[in-house]
Amino acid sequence: MFPAMLLMVGIGASAETLTGRVVGVADGDTITVLDANREQHKIRLGGIDAPEKAQPFGQRSKQSMSTLVFGKEVDVQWNKRDRYQRIVGKVMVQPSGCPTCPKTLDAGLAQLTVALAWWYQKYAKEQSTEDAGRYEFAEHEARAKRVGLWADGQPIPPWDWRKGGR
Repeated sequence: MFPAMLLMVGIGASAETLTGRVVGVADGDTITVLDANREQHKIRLGGIDAPEKAQPFGQRSKQSMSTLVFGKEVDVQWNKRDRYQRIVGKVMVQPSGCPTCPKTLDAGLAQLTVALAWWYQKYAKEQSTEDAGRYEFAEHEARAKRVGLWADGQPIPPWDWRKGGR
């Protein structure tokens, strides 16, 4: 296996890929990746919005993300930065328990599947049609099963929580 490295490879019209090791998990949708040049990059997972740390399920969401990616090598497919200059992208990681597998696990989709994040519909147009469909379906399934944050009768979306809808 190659050591962690920063690769700027075209995936589409303007997409890039950052490869590195996850050295920090701020919450259920924000991580820090260290590249081969030992430069740290703040990454905001695209397509999802996880509960804030002080919000119900916030700590569980952070723990879930840590289990998925902390200490592991990831590929971040991205094409924009947010207003805080974080890279916004899709984080791909090797599935747990499969050391010979490629990085096929989408960490954002996994957070939706275990019901510890919302699909961020506001930014769906920034996702591929396939990813938007997968994310929407995963949230719909989690809601129907009333698991994770959907076990709460009326969970408050993080974007409302941040506006003071606490």
